[in-house]
Amino acid sequence: MSNPYNSAADRASVLGPTLYFKGDLSAEEDLLIQGRVEGSITHTQRLTVGVQGTVKANIRAQLIIVEGSVDGDLQAEKSIFVKDTAKICGNMFAPSISIMEGASFSGSIDMGGKTAAQQPRKQEAAPAKTLKVSGGAA
Repeated sequence: MSNPYNSAADRASVLGPTLYFKGDLSAEEDLLIQGRVEGSITHTQRLTVGVQGTVKANIRAQLIIVEGSVDGDLQAEKSIFVKDTAKICGNMFAPSISIMEGASFSGSIDMGGKTAAQQPRKQEAAPAKTLKVSGGAA
């Protein structure tokens, strides 16, 4: 009998489409969200918001993939991938950010390497590389 956790996809925890979670969610394994999450998410691995997923939270993870809906800021250690089915309202902070054509995004992008906690709070501070984008597919 083979080990059912041999592939990375099989090792991901899944919050199913009928699940509703409210509060602070943290994990140290890959996570796929297909349900609804409200609060905050702190993650040390890959976090995917699936097509059916709806998140109203700030997200921190190593790698973030968005296919569903996110209302909140996203901060990734490595990269953020925004798929064509995604709808994001919030700011994104990561060294690498990819947005596919067809995605809906409203917010700012910062690829300057600083984390959200390190962002200057005063207007007179030197701005990081920031790109403001809004719009997308309806």
